Amino acid sequence: MSSRLRILIVDDDRNMTHTLADILALKGHETAEAASGPEAIEQARARTFDLVLSDIRMPGMNGVELHRELRRVQPGLPLVLMTAYAAKELIRQGLEEGVIDAVDKPLDIQRLLDFLDRLAESRTITVVDDDPAFCQTLSDMLERSGFRVATITDPYADVEQVVDEAQFILLDIKSDHIGGEDALRRIRARYPDLRGLLVTGYRQEMSTAMRSALELGAYPCLYKPLGIPELLLTLAQVRLEQLRSAIKTG
Repeated sequence: MSSRLRILIVDDDRNMTHTLADILALKGHETAEAASGPEAIEQARARTFDLVLSDIRMPGMNGVELHRELRRVQPGLPLVLMTAYAAKELIRQGLEEGVIDAVDKPLDIQRLLDFLDRLAESRTITVVDDDPAFCQTLSDMLERSGFRVATITDPYADVEQVVDEAQFILLDIKSDHIGGEDALRRIRARYPDLRGLLVTGYRQEMSTAMRSALELGAYPCLYKPLGIPELLLTLAQVRLEQLRSAIKTG
């Protein structure tokens, strides 16, 4: 699976953005540069990105303010703040509002590259549901939002093998052919760090199964028909947890 990412670098220091863009391009990533918050927002309206690296202090709009605006343009877009100065209050605000982390300049390039590898992995989702139309609709929507999606509708599929590269699984807990709870149990036994989000069209009937799945480490259940904004918000929250862990241990 390709680890190529689309990264927007935002800093009023053009030399810094050029240098970082060149380094990331050599590693196979696609980069864009912006010298201000408004310029970054304009670029985000024109194309999708997988990550924003932004200076925390810039004329006119700081990095936290930029993050607030980008959430309206591309909800769930990860942003990492870069700083060469003490900016504890801004950093605190950013982290509370969903910024992944704040890293010091000069950047630790190897640590950044390790984090980018983890970020590429965090975009992979496996959808398990026996309704092909639902899988296709959901897959199309998630791919437009920057995720890579595999789907499982075959009741005889080796679910554990199919999710081998996934960082997240979206699982119908009740399927005519695929036992959602049993599948989640098998997957969690083999991949203990893999998190899952449950979906079901049977709110009352599946309450016991949902409790069992939650005990296996799944996130709370969403109900069909899925509200897409709610799903994207939940996925953004999950990725925030994963990416904060990755950047601290990378």
